[in-house]
Amino acid sequence: MLLKDLLQKYPKREDQLIEILLEYQNEKIDHYISKEEITEISKYLDVPESKVCSVLSFYTFFSDKPRGKHIIQVCKDVPCYVSSDVDVLKIIEKELGIRINETTSNKQFTLELTSCLGCCEAAPAIRINDKIYTHLTADKIKAILSEYKVYM
Repeated sequence: MLLKDLLQKYPKREDQLIEILLEYQNEKIDHYISKEEITEISKYLDVPESKVCSVLSFYTFFSDKPRGKHIIQVCKDVPCYVSSDVDVLKIIEKELGIRINETTSNKQFTLELTSCLGCCEAAPAIRINDKIYTHLTADKIKAILSEYKVYM
């Protein structure tokens, strides 16, 4: 869907900004909002570009850089960090050959840190796209990633 078409679905009100950004970013294969799109959204809503940029930078689920088909977000909050002997981040980095804020060369995976996923009682946890995985072990992480690699 073109941005222009999507914008027409929404009233020209600032309180629609997050909904517009979410829907548009989720529809794009590279899951990000470009500089040109920031400009178009700000003009449509009659808000400064800085307002759009501040929303993009505040929420970890938004990006202004191209990302892979599957966005892996590793919880960085204390319960996930200390609840296990498993270094979730290192396992994912090793399995995919990328580091935080990098995308695999085939554009299938982007690895990011995120704030609390709301699964403290089931830590450690990660989110891949919109699905949350909990009670992670090294074997479970490898199995989860292999499921996504099948669909590449």
